[in-house]
Amino acid sequence: MGIQRTDASLHWSYFLALEEDLERLSRYVDFSGNDQTYSLDIARLLLSSSSEVDVVLRQLSKIYLEGSNASSINAYFPIINGHTEDFINFEVTLPRYGITLKPWSNWGENEPPLWWQAHNKVKHHRHQHYTNASLKNCLNAVAALYIAVLYLLKAQGVDEEVLQIPKILNVANNHKHSAYMGHYGSFVAYNFS
Repeated sequence: MGIQRTDASLHWSYFLALEEDLERLSRYVDFSGNDQTYSLDIARLLLSSSSEVDVVLRQLSKIYLEGSNASSINAYFPIINGHTEDFINFEVTLPRYGITLKPWSNWGENEPPLWWQAHNKVKHHRHQHYTNASLKNCLNAVAALYIAVLYLLKAQGVDEEVLQIPKILNVANNHKHSAYMGHYGSFVAYNFS
């Protein structure tokens, strides 16, 4: 009896681990109206998600622009925006909570997203800006990571059939191409146009 293996994406696995932490957090913080709630766990999720966003966008920039040495959120913007059609407007839903997020919608030239600005304040000046480790910023950071990893996997040509479906995050209907049962179980084919 043999074992079949596929190349699993470390970034997808890390995103799923963070999403699992987010789901666990939902048992203690009601997502339906506590946007300004902050805590140590929320801060940890915000910092971890944002850090992974940085790693994923750096890789995505190198794929889109060979030889890119972009290493900051402002440097990634022209590359990502110039090589994707709908990254900025991509919507993520949390159907269980009735939430729709567009975490990249206010990202612009020399204008980091609001959740990224909060991340930097919490990261560098936590003693003054701890309240920026809010549920709203955390949800947007995890959603932003979801989007970034989806685009990275697409750029790398990863077969969607090897991806486990997230438990609480989903893409908005306008980004779903199809959902079906495949050889490896349920999965969603994403529409990036």
